[in-house]
Amino acid sequence: MSTDTILWFIPACFALNMAFGPNNLLALTNAMRAGIAAALAASLGRILAFAIMIVITALGLGALLIASEIAFSAVKWVGAAYLVWLGLKLLRAGAPRVGDLDAARPARTTASLARQEFWVAIGNPKAILIFTAFFPQFLDRGDYATSFAVLGLIFLLLEMAAIAIYAFIGSHLGRFAGNSNVFSWMNKASGGLMIAFGAMLALAHRPTA
Repeated sequence: MSTDTILWFIPACFALNMAFGPNNLLALTNAMRAGIAAALAASLGRILAFAIMIVITALGLGALLIASEIAFSAVKWVGAAYLVWLGLKLLRAGAPRVGDLDAARPARTTASLARQEFWVAIGNPKAILIFTAFFPQFLDRGDYATSFAVLGLIFLLLEMAAIAIYAFIGSHLGRFAGNSNVFSWMNKASGGLMIAFGAMLALAHRPTA
């Protein structure tokens, strides 16, 4: 594939990576609560999920979500339910006592945060639809496999850059978490947004082929 194609792909792709959604909200929240290093490590769960989706799409199975209402709906409702469940957990978390904040943070291991990132990403069929609808515009038809692999690698690298930006922002917001009222407000805001993302996903329609 040509250099010009890659140069067109990078800014368009990065705009998608930076879009505020449930996974970027997780990076923000995890960095706020556990620090930037934990948020970056946890995001590997998301990267793994997206890598799996890219492979599935490259093999042509992503088209199943466009062709089959049942397949799309099944993934959609599972993903929406998981987001709502996460949102309710945040809403019910409340505000810990100021003296308990630092002691409470290690309760969630990096592995558990990574699993959370993975399931939020893998439970959103719109991600595969992005790969199915967006990538083909930049593919080299004469070298499909290589060009898809290059675009996939670039997407994952740009996703890591976006994660780092959101984690950096979240780590600075974390300075305010020592105030229990602020912490409670952030939990409510994050929980409400998670539920809203779940509702938006539940209302999503299967694109026409």
